[in-house]
Amino acid sequence: MKVSLNIDCDFKETKVTIETPELDNSVQEILDFIKGRETEFLVGKSGEMQHILKPSDIHYFHTETEGVFAVNSTGSYKLKEKLYELEEILPPNKFIRLSKSVIANLHEMSRFEASFNGTLCVYFKSGTKEYVSRTYVNTIKEALKMNRRKSE
Repeated sequence: MKVSLNIDCDFKETKVTIETPELDNSVQEILDFIKGRETEFLVGKSGEMQHILKPSDIHYFHTETEGVFAVNSTGSYKLKEKLYELEEILPPNKFIRLSKSVIANLHEMSRFEASFNGTLCVYFKSGTKEYVSRTYVNTIKEALKMNRRKSE
């Protein structure tokens, strides 16, 4: 991989260009890293206080009737963003959709429990749990490389 850097005071903004014959894992990691740098913090409300939240500290995001909430080790915080907006700005190598109402931080998951109806129960390091709908089970398995056996 070749890397070049061109610094010129005439440039108005930073521009990143990647030239590649195909989109492979190494290129995707670079894209995810760059995209992850864009979202350095979120603002969540708890009571009357506004809290600055680092996405890497958030265990999961979920919807309730009042809106979207971010959950971390210290509590739950109401956000202004919608889930689909969070999905667009969060790095996809760290956050994954579990259901229509939950996006989870892969690095905060501790274990899974399979259920008889094809869904998964995800336990977080904090002790909380959320359920993965059947629609997203294969996406989770792929993200965690659970399908390691090659089908013959």
